[in-house]
Amino acid sequence: MSYRAGDAARRARERYELKQAAAEFYRKLSVTERLEEALNSTFCLGPEDVYGHLANYFAQFSKPPTICQIRGRKVLDGTGEPTVEAEVFCTVKNMDKRICSSVISAASEHPKASKGPEQESNHSADIAIQWLNDLSPKLRGMSPDEQHKIDQLLSDFYQPKIEEEKERRQMEREASPMPLQPEPSPVTSPAPGKKKGSGKGKKAAVVEKPIPPEETPEAVVPGSPAIGALSLAVAKASSVLSKTPLYLHIRALRNEKLPTEFFMPTPMISILSCGTSSPGKLNLMKEVLVIPQTGLTVQQSLDMALMLQNQIVKQINAASKTGPAIKNVSPLGCMLIGGDRIEQPLDLICEACQHVGLELGTNLYLAINCAAHELMDYNKGKYEVLSGTFKSPDEMIDLYVDLINRQPAILALLDPLRKEDTVQWESLAKALGSKCYLFADAASKPICKLLESGSMNSPPCSGTVIKHTNEITISQLLGVFKLIEGENRVAVLGCPYKESVGDSTADLVSGQRMNFQYYVKYKTSLDHKKLQKLSEVKNE
Repeated sequence: MSYRAGDAARRARERYELKQAAAEFYRKLSVTERLEEALNSTFCLGPEDVYGHLANYFAQFSKPPTICQIRGRKVLDGTGEPTVEAEVFCTVKNMDKRICSSVISAASEHPKASKGPEQESNHSADIAIQWLNDLSPKLRGMSPDEQHKIDQLLSDFYQPKIEEEKERRQMEREASPMPLQPEPSPVTSPAPGKKKGSGKGKKAAVVEKPIPPEETPEAVVPGSPAIGALSLAVAKASSVLSKTPLYLHIRALRNEKLPTEFFMPTPMISILSCGTSSPGKLNLMKEVLVIPQTGLTVQQSLDMALMLQNQIVKQINAASKTGPAIKNVSPLGCMLIGGDRIEQPLDLICEACQHVGLELGTNLYLAINCAAHELMDYNKGKYEVLSGTFKSPDEMIDLYVDLINRQPAILALLDPLRKEDTVQWESLAKALGSKCYLFADAASKPICKLLESGSMNSPPCSGTVIKHTNEITISQLLGVFKLIEGENRVAVLGCPYKESVGDSTADLVSGQRMNFQYYVKYKTSLDHKKLQKLSEVKNE
């Protein structure tokens, strides 16, 4: 009997202690007060969905979502190229949910000669997926709102990978040394003022200065797309969870007061390509882009570009005797056409404008991506602007000045010279700085180098083309945009070399208020979701 009485007393004491613990647990969390308030408000409001009302009431007291998992996948884009998709999963109200994902192409614009482009892209995508799996436990428990903190973690994770890649490449070079490239021999040209064959004896000759050697390009680390994809995915996750448009979230990350109005900057739309990969002799114009007049919506700008592009196709096909002449599209999404003269693509556009009732210099302007770094013949020390026609860096300045004088509707030149030709960049800026913009794309330093130096003076230009690719984080994008704005230069957000996946570019550009480079693909239907996103904001 005493045993049973003692057992009952013990159970009673345990129940009492459990009740006390429960009471203390709910007291610390103010559950009783909030439950009473919720019940009173529900009774007073009398909502049709009582439990829905209670769920909404208590949702405001739930813990903020935290990252629980990062997952990487290899996905093929519309052209069959591998891309890296970073998926973000968060714990929301005690449940693990997939929030969003972002995708970045794994293809390199300049693949290594030792590997084919497809093999290199797949190799980079495989490494990126492994990196995302390695980063998952490092980000577990962090809030997607901690963008700058997460970006710093990603940069710290990536830095040792750079050193490892440098060491690996150094070992490869030591194991199989490459033959030394011959230095370009000094080029001689006839002295000015002397006609060929005039005078007696030998011709007077002027020895041109040798060109500066090519700088060692920054190594693209295989797997680097994981960093950029994950940084963007975190930003998207934060905007999704806060139910805020991504462009507003991007703007808020700048720690600035949100403007009352947002404007879509002026688009630059690529329509023609007459570069080294195009048929014909002309190499100088890797892209010919149109810049619509200000005051138009993005929809109106795209309609104008498509109308012009269709007219160009009609003109080329009408002049062809062997059927349709447009057979290829560049990776940038524009028509590959052949040209035997530098002015030929511009004349084609002028004629098309006349047919559709557009006036160059009023309704739209032109920009030319010269991609000069792809034209240099290092044996001759000159740029091959046309097949068999070479120009020295100094002669390129005269070429551009003459081109702008004959076609004043050209508003911008992209990469008119290599970044190593700093003297000629300065001369070109003095000659054309008041007539058109000079943008550096490949000629610009990498974003990380720009942020380290804190200066945009090399090369001297009007602005820089910025692309969200590889290891570039959202915080680094914000930093370089602030740097460009601080020096009163122009920022152009360029689309990646390969096909763009997703509509985040529209959010990045409207959140930053920069010029926007948007590529229209020939004979492909535009993504209506991207188009609608772009058209939501009025063009500045």
